[in-house]
Amino acid sequence: MNVSPLYKIIALSTVLAAGFILIILSCALFNNWIPLSVVGLFLIAPIPNGICGQYQAHDDFMSESTNTIVDFGRFFTGFLVLSGVALPIVLAHNNIIGTPAMIMSLVGGSLIYLTIITFRSFFHEPEDF
Repeated sequence: MNVSPLYKIIALSTVLAAGFILIILSCALFNNWIPLSVVGLFLIAPIPNGICGQYQAHDDFMSESTNTIVDFGRFFTGFLVLSGVALPIVLAHNNIIGTPAMIMSLVGGSLIYLTIITFRSFFHEPEDF
């Protein structure tokens, strides 16, 4: 089944809006705007992987050479994603935010990050040699 790109964009924007609404509600319902910082972490998380992925060698997938720039981009992206997940947990553990705000922030941040990754995979065109 071939789905139109317009339907993909509409579905992804709906999920992205739901993620933002969950994070904003986690802040507004409990009158504490600290969980909003999770949005920033999840929005900048794919940037190092995208920048460092431009330096990936497209020679041979069986080559013995390693590309440390690409590995650094993946490491830093993983660090930012883990920080985005751990921040609400640490804030809830220290009683800065409540447990419901933590859950809403985690679900909303996950939706935002997964939307960004899904958008990239839907519209990424492989390069031909």
